[in-house]
Amino acid sequence: METGLGDNYSAEDHELHEERKCGLTFLQKFRDFILWVVFKFTTKEGLLGDYNYRYLFTPSYPFRNWINKKRGIELPKVDQPFFSLNEDVPVVLGFLLGLQHALSMLAGVITPPMIISGIANFDELKTQYLVSASLISSGILSSVQITRFKIPFTSYYIGSGLLSVVGTSFAVIGIVSKSIPVMYTSGFCPTSSDGTRLPCEDGYGAILGTACCCALLEILLSFTPPKILQKVFPKIVTGPVVLCIAVPLIQSGFNDWVGGSGCVGAICPFEGGPQAAPWGSAKFIGLGFLVFFTIIICEKYGPPIMKSCAVIVGLIVGCIVAAAAGYFTPSTIRIAPAVTFFWVHTFKLRVYGPAVLPTLVMFVVLAQEAIGDITATSDVSRLEVEGSLYESRIQGGILSDGLSGILSPLFTVTPMSTFAQNNGVISLTKCASRQVGYWCCFFMIVMGIFAKFGAALVSIPKPVLGGMTTFLFTTVAVAGLKIISTIPFTRRDRFVLTGCLLPGFGAILVPNWFDYVFTYTGDNHALSGFYDAIILVMESSFTICGIFAIILNLAIPQELDEELIDDIELQQENLSVLDGQRSPKISTVLSNKAREAKGLSSGNDTIGNYEMKNNANIDLSTSYSS
Repeated sequence: METGLGDNYSAEDHELHEERKCGLTFLQKFRDFILWVVFKFTTKEGLLGDYNYRYLFTPSYPFRNWINKKRGIELPKVDQPFFSLNEDVPVVLGFLLGLQHALSMLAGVITPPMIISGIANFDELKTQYLVSASLISSGILSSVQITRFKIPFTSYYIGSGLLSVVGTSFAVIGIVSKSIPVMYTSGFCPTSSDGTRLPCEDGYGAILGTACCCALLEILLSFTPPKILQKVFPKIVTGPVVLCIAVPLIQSGFNDWVGGSGCVGAICPFEGGPQAAPWGSAKFIGLGFLVFFTIIICEKYGPPIMKSCAVIVGLIVGCIVAAAAGYFTPSTIRIAPAVTFFWVHTFKLRVYGPAVLPTLVMFVVLAQEAIGDITATSDVSRLEVEGSLYESRIQGGILSDGLSGILSPLFTVTPMSTFAQNNGVISLTKCASRQVGYWCCFFMIVMGIFAKFGAALVSIPKPVLGGMTTFLFTTVAVAGLKIISTIPFTRRDRFVLTGCLLPGFGAILVPNWFDYVFTYTGDNHALSGFYDAIILVMESSFTICGIFAIILNLAIPQELDEELIDDIELQQENLSVLDGQRSPKISTVLSNKAREAKGLSSGNDTIGNYEMKNNANIDLSTSYSS
C-alpha cells in the first residue's frame, strides 16, 4: 500500500502520518484497512514482492569457493533490498522472517522457566505450563515494545518502536537458585518427613511478588535521562555484573550436558529411567556435543535463514537422535492438555524480604541491558543512535521493560526483558520492518497456546538441553566481556574490575562461603530473615559484584596513567604522520616507554630520519574524554 510519504521516509514522518490518520472517520479507516488486506492477499506484489527467496535457503558447503574457482564459476553477489522500520513487507516474507525471529529467541524464552521449575521441584505439568505461559507472555509483551504507545498529555512513550523482542531474563535464575534453598532451610518451603524437598509453590510466588514491586525501580529509571543513567551505572559496573550472571549459568548448563544438574554423582536421569547411566557417561557427553557441533556447522555452512536460529537447529538434531536412541518418555507429552493459557496454575504473590536487594540490582542491570539492546537494534535497523528521537526510544524501551517486569509476574512467569538475539536476523535478512515483529509475536503466542508444544520442550533429555543452554549462556558471558572491552583499561579501571570481580567470582567458586557467619538459632523471625537477606546478597555473585563495582567506581577517581598518556601521544604522532605534517615513517613513532627501552630520552630525539617532538598543544584530559 502506498502511504504517500515515499519509501525512505523517517520515523518522525511516519508518526506525523499516523497523527493525520487519526482525523479520518472510522468508516474511512475501515475501508482503507479492507483495501490493504485485499491488496496483500490477492496480488503477487502483496504476497511475494520482488524479494530473492532463494538467498534465504541457499546453504554453503565445504570448499565451495575453491570448487567454483576450479570450475571457472564466479558466484553473483546478492544485493537484497532493505526493509526499513515502517515499510510494507510481502505476506510470505513476513511469515518466513517472523518465524525466523521466533526461532532465534525461542531457546532464550523457554530455558529459564525450565531451570527455575527444577530448582523449585515442580512436577512436569507445572513446568509445561510455565514454558507455555512464558511463550505467550513473550508474544504479548514484545508487541507492546514494538508498537510504541505515546502517553497522553506527555512527551513520554511506552515501547521502543523497533523490532525489539522480549524474553525471560536469565538474571532471575541466579536469584532463584540462591533464594529457594534459603527458603527450604528456613521452613518457608515444605519438606517431607524424610527431608525430601517438596514443590515450593509459595516460594515461587514470593519471587514473582518481589519482582512485581522491584520492577518499579526500572520504571523510575526510564524517566531518567540516558546520559545520567550511563554515568551512574557505567559499563565498568554493568559489564562485570553481566559476566557474573553468566558464569554460574554456564556451570548449570554444563552439568546438564554431562547428564543432568539434578543427578550429579548419581544415576541420570533416575534409576530405571530411559537410557539411565551414571552422571558423566560418554553417551551423555556425546549427545550434548552433537548439539554443540550442529550449531557450529549451521554457522559455517547453513543458509541465512538457518544461521540466526542455529541453536534451535542444534536442539532439533539432538532431539531426533535422542528420540531414535530411546531417551524420550512420550507419556509426559501424552498427558499434557491440548491448549492452555495464563492462570491455569496460580501462585500466591508476596514479597520475600531477603530477595529484595538482589532483585533491585537485577532491574538496574536490565535497564542497562535494554539501553545496549535498543542501541544495537537501532544500529542494525539503520536508524540514528544519538539525538532526541534515539533518547526517546531508549526512554520508551526501558519503561516497557519495567512494565514487563510487573506484568510478567502477574502472568505467572518470572520477569521478562528486552532481548538482542534477533539482531542477527535483522542484519542477515536486511529487514527491520515492524510487520515482521508482529509475525514473530503471533508465532510465540501460538506456540504457547498449544500446550503439547511446551510439553515436547519439557521432555527434552538433559544432555540435549545442556548442549544448547551451555552455548546460550556462554553468549551472555561474551556479552559481558564485550561491555568490559569497551572501557579504557587504565590502571584505575583494572583496579575497579579486580575489586568487584574478586567477590563475584569468589561467590561462584565457593557458593556457601557466607553460610557460617551468622549462627543465630532463636525464634525471632524478623532477625532470622534479616540474616538470610545478608547471606543471600553476599552469596549472589552478580549482586555482590555490582555493589562493589558501584562503590569502587564512585570512590576511586579516574586518573590518566603513564601507559594511557603514551598511547594518546603515540596516536597523535601517527595522525600527524598520516596528515603529511611530518616524515611518513610511521614505524619509527615510539612511545616514551619504548624510547626509554632504547636508551633514548623522551624529549627531542631523532630516530633514523624522523624527528620525535612532544606536542605541547595536546590536551590529554580532552583526548581521554573524547
